[in-house]
Amino acid sequence: MIDVTLQNFEAEVIAASMQTPILVDFWAPWCAPCKSLGPVLEKLEDDYAGRFKLVKIDSDNEQQLAQAFGVRSIPTCILVINGQPADGFAGALPEGKVREFLDKHVPSNDDLQAEADAQEAETLVESGDPYAAVEKLHEALATNPANDDARFDCAKLLIGLGELASAHQVLAPALAQIPVQLRFTALAQWLDAMEFAATDARSGWAMPQFDELIAVNKRDFDTRYAKSRILMAEGLMTEAMDELLEIIMRDKKWSNEAPRKTLVAILELLTPPKPKPGADAAGKTAGGIELAGKAVVQEDPQAALVSTYRRRLSMMLN
Repeated sequence: MIDVTLQNFEAEVIAASMQTPILVDFWAPWCAPCKSLGPVLEKLEDDYAGRFKLVKIDSDNEQQLAQAFGVRSIPTCILVINGQPADGFAGALPEGKVREFLDKHVPSNDDLQAEADAQEAETLVESGDPYAAVEKLHEALATNPANDDARFDCAKLLIGLGELASAHQVLAPALAQIPVQLRFTALAQWLDAMEFAATDARSGWAMPQFDELIAVNKRDFDTRYAKSRILMAEGLMTEAMDELLEIIMRDKKWSNEAPRKTLVAILELLTPPKPKPGADAAGKTAGGIELAGKAVVQEDPQAALVSTYRRRLSMMLN
């Protein structure tokens, strides 16, 4: 338990919440319900063993913080996650009710272990050992099968490694969801292109062979689409998108809009992951307290490429 003031609010609440959920307890020394709730919160902080951190703010002494969080009565508890208020409650709830509140938002021990496995897998990929990363992600999924991030990373690695049968097994639960997340649909499209390139007779063609047929008949969409899938399988995503756009320009509905769906999948695969929340983000904190400094935003070349092709697709569909 930490006492927080305006001076250490950014460090102990905003920055700290990027790593661990922070439960902010607004109280006052004269408040009898606060005195009954306080020991309950401290006990739960011990019981949860680092899965959340408790901080206390004297609402009388720190009225600016209380007003920023919209506190109207005490005790009021607000859970801050990734720099933003996620949920809260007012009043001296019994321990069981506080546990129910925490369990809705605080990661379980299995969640934490799965996240640690996923982070280790990311390190292994960066160090050039993707097979070890796959094993670590399998461990994360064994611990928490609902970890969609680990499932996505594992399937993506397996496809990149050419382990297509294993990729199918990992993807299957995600593709059974309703609705299916776009990122998993994108992986399924990539996997389909890889299997096409491994089995279709045209996979051995040189690109000029495709181009010769297309030059004779620019509406030879089957050849164009085959070319785009082989390019996709080879990792030549920009070239694949160019070929798909040629089909869409001439016939938006061809083959149940397969070219559009494939292009959307490629754009999803190429979209850079969102940056993880950081304490140095510009703007205002959860409590509306202005952060010092401004972040300089530079457009990622990959993001610029995705934006360009999204615009081109949109123009052809409108």
